[in-house]
Amino acid sequence: METALLVVSIVLIVLVLLQSNKATDGGFIVSGGNDELFQNRKERGLELLITRITALLGLAFFVISFILFITK
Repeated sequence: METALLVVSIVLIVLVLLQSNKATDGGFIVSGGNDELFQNRKERGLELLITRITALLGLAFFVISFILFITK
């Protein structure tokens, strides 16, 4: 079970790094210069697939972590 958690963690990290950057610079968030940050953009194609897989792997990470916590 620990191996599954390790694999899910690594794949989750890679997928999060592959996602498109919605804020081009951290300074824009603080200063309010990025007007497009919270706009509702529709994801399509590969970006939508990566987002869905990331959500599923995030859920799997929490479930596996909870199971390991309960069993130990």
